[in-house]
Amino acid sequence: MADEHHEDHGNTLSAWFLTASWLAVWTVGGVAIIMGGDFLLWTGLTLGVSVVCAVIAGVMKKAGMGRKEPRPVPPSREEWEAARASATAGNKA
Repeated sequence: MADEHHEDHGNTLSAWFLTASWLAVWTVGGVAIIMGGDFLLWTGLTLGVSVVCAVIAGVMKKAGMGRKEPRPVPPSREEWEAARASATAGNKA
């Protein structure tokens, strides 16, 4: 399961929007604090804008710009052990 690759894992418009917007928002907030801005003011503004960006990304996901398929469900312990046993038996043959 660890070797599986999911085409839309983090490679969607909503995921990239959220990543880029948070990078920009936190960079601006950090620079403002370094330049002598009020720590609590800029931290609060940055957190607020981050939440707004997360809501926008959620709306984008609901609008079809996010993951298209549900997340894969990991196998149960019994399924995993059976698959491992069959793979081990296949390698011995």
